[in-house]
Amino acid sequence: MNMKLITELNESVVTLVEEKSGKKSWVIEGVWMQSNLKNKNGRVYPKSILQREVTRYNKDYIKENRAVGELGHPDGPSINLDRVSHKIIELKEDGDNFIGRAKVMNTPMGIIAQGLLEEGVKLGVSSRGLGSLKENASGTMEVQEDFYLATAGDIVADPSAPGAWVNGIMEGVDFFWNNGSLIAERAAEEAKIDINKLAKARKLTEANMVSAFNRFLKSL
Repeated sequence: MNMKLITELNESVVTLVEEKSGKKSWVIEGVWMQSNLKNKNGRVYPKSILQREVTRYNKDYIKENRAVGELGHPDGPSINLDRVSHKIIELKEDGDNFIGRAKVMNTPMGIIAQGLLEEGVKLGVSSRGLGSLKENASGTMEVQEDFYLATAGDIVADPSAPGAWVNGIMEGVDFFWNNGSLIAERAAEEAKIDINKLAKARKLTEANMVSAFNRFLKSL
């Protein structure tokens, strides 16, 4: 089954400073996802689908201390550990909204995020998932049952900055499940083409093959 990477920006978040034992920490919270409402990207999420995915995400990630997000807009659904900036500690339903809460960590990217917050930079949260879309009776693109929430929220830049936002679906990237793993279809095909070209040119060294494979991995 082919799916698209879907990102959704949510601007209605606030940042708080908490102090415990003299140590200051930054917390980001607010409405991270919304259901039954056409968003700025022209899409709508049925509530039942978000309920299912939030329940799964809470069970498999938040309760297991595995729920993290990145600083910036990643190009794929997988979490890049070297870019992790915060730990998601809560995601709960509130009517048609889903409220998220995250603690900014002392990772390299987390420290950058803390510096931005210290300077008063306004940040947003962007959810990231995989799924297909279908136009409903009202002409709105509706997220389908195959939707999979990859992370509840990445930290992104000031929503007021011109052209700062990804438009949602990255049209050039298709993903599909392969024995429980996500594979970027186009990237896999391009990697094969690169390797075949190198072979025909008799330049298929181990280093060149590793380079082509690494480019493929970065797309996941």
